Formats: sequence, C-alpha cells, structure tokens
Amino acid sequence: MADAEAQLRVVGTSVGREIDALLAAVGAACGATRPVRALQVGARVAPMSKADRNWRHVLEARFGKRLRYTGLDIEAGVNVDVVHDVCDEPAAVDRALGGARFDLVVCEHVLEHVRAPWRAAAAIQSVMAPGGHALIAVPWSHAHHPRPDDFWRMSFAGVAVLFDALEPVELYYTGNAVGLDIAYRVTRDGRVEMSPAIGAVEQGLFQLTLDHEENKALLSRQPGQRVPLSRVYLPAMVVNVVARKPKASGAKAAS
Repeated sequence: MADAEAQLRVVGTSVGREIDALLAAVGAACGATRPVRALQVGARVAPMSKADRNWRHVLEARFGKRLRYTGLDIEAGVNVDVVHDVCDEPAAVDRALGGARFDLVVCEHVLEHVRAPWRAAAAIQSVMAPGGHALIAVPWSHAHHPRPDDFWRMSFAGVAVLFDALEPVELYYTGNAVGLDIAYRVTRDGRVEMSPAIGAVEQGLFQLTLDHEENKALLSRQPGQRVPLSRVYLPAMVVNVVARKPKASGAKAAS
C-alpha cells in the first residue's frame, strides 16, 4: 500500500502546455489533410469574460483553413454560431448542429451554470466523433458566480460520472487567476489517476488548516467583513478533464 501511494504524483505543468498536448492529439486523430471540426459549448463572449481564452482564435492559429468551428450558446452574441440549449434532448441538439460530429468539444466554465448537467453531458457525448476529444473544465472550489445562476460544483470523479461514455486522458487542476499559467496533473506511474486517492492529494497540497487564533488573524487582514465559518480552506480550484470517445462501435452509450 505504501508503495502504491508513493507512486501517486502531482506534476507541475502549465495551461499552455496542456492545451498544446490536447490540440496535438486532436491533430493526430484527424490526420494531416481532413477538416478539424470543433464545437465550443458556451461560446458567447460577454464583457466579464474578455480575459477568457478565445478558442476560435486558438484553433484557427493551430489548424488554419482546416478548422470548422461552431460556437454554441443558449443566447445569441459575439462568437455564437448556433443558439440552442445544450441541455435539450441529444437528438434536438444534434439537429441544431446539423448532424455534425466533432473532433474536439470544449466546455469550459459552463456546467456549473446549467440546471441539468447530466443532460448537457449526454448531448455533448452524442455529437462527438469516434476518437474525438473533449475538454471539460468546471469549478471544484469557487465563490458563487451567477451567470445567470450558479448550481453545481464537481470533482474529477463527478465529471467522469457525467461523461461515462468517454475515456479520461488527462486530469489537471488550475486556479482562476487571470494570467496565471499554472496547472497540476494527477498521475500514477505516469498514467492518468482516477480514484479516491486524489482526495489525499488535495488535502496534502492545497488545503489550508488553521488553528483558531491563526484563523482570526487571517480574517482580520481581509478587507470587508469576514464570518469565521471554517478554519479549513481551499483555494479557488478548477478541475479540467481531457477525455476521448472510444472508436470501437460497441462503446458504452451515454445515458
């Protein structure tokens, strides 16, 4: 048991490096000549999200004229090509997208805001091409941020349950600070780790536990009123899951 635990690692990396690896995998799966179809769920550019990554530009820079990009959102706006609710029935989402099958689906900071993330996951999985990749990013520890409302927090395991037709390829933590290009991958013997042991990693590396006096001193240094509800804190954390849809025709269907 001790040896197995010792093999669990958190590897420092960067968001840029992880995205580059994802796009390299997408490019390899598509080959050198055929179009690359990409779907961004929650694509609308809002004033508060100007600092967010512009996936249309990132993908155009990588794939050039081969790119076939579709921005999906529940509201019309900048960067939106198709207006539709991703929580609709998969068949309806499929029709709205013209029956296209996507080599890459990006769903960042969306699932916490939808009322039925299990329906969104079913629709996303249904429009992915066999061998296609998805990047799912959702808060695990974060302040309430209604856009228009804020319903859910998810762990790596929670994302895996939602997207149970996909195979996890990579897991990594990020923060939410603008311009902070730091990420942490969770691995065991160099392979993706998906087990309750991840909880021990979080507690050991990210969780801050203070005694009563330290807690009072910390809160007293913060601007505005602070209520001492806890002496255990986690930083703002986002879990990022890169997953692949199996190519096998007998792969498990999304429920």
